[in-house]
Amino acid sequence: MVWAVAAAAGVSALLTASRTAYEILQLAGAGYLVWLGGRLLWQTRTGGLANPEALEAAKCGTRRAFTRGLVTNLLNPKIGVFYVAVLPQFLPPDTASLLAGIALAMVHVLEGVVWFSVLILGTAVLRQRLAQPRVRTWTDRVTGLVLVGFGVKVALSRT
Repeated sequence: MVWAVAAAAGVSALLTASRTAYEILQLAGAGYLVWLGGRLLWQTRTGGLANPEALEAAKCGTRRAFTRGLVTNLLNPKIGVFYVAVLPQFLPPDTASLLAGIALAMVHVLEGVVWFSVLILGTAVLRQRLAQPRVRTWTDRVTGLVLVGFGVKVALSRT
């Protein structure tokens, strides 16, 4: 919703007009992806998330989980690009852009809730298999490599 309100309020125009602002956002997002991926890779190397004690330590409270999710979404280049580049094209010219942007974003949020509900139910069915240390370690390694790769690609792309 933060990206939707920002896009509707004109951040897309600012990022289009200011290459510096766009590049700062791009590099912040790339850095965050590399940090997340590197952390996953380091934890699998040191046994950080593969053992049960580390899994317990990795659990966090609601506030911390919310903050982590918020930062992830605010620095997620995919979310930013979607809301800044795509959403403004669908805002009707005869309505308040902020309200129309929020309405369109709510449709996107609803779709996300449905999709993530399907993912959560699917992982609940596969929970025992996914919780095995070997499966978790390799899943974290692949995910870490993909995140680092995406971060490097975002950092090196100059569009």
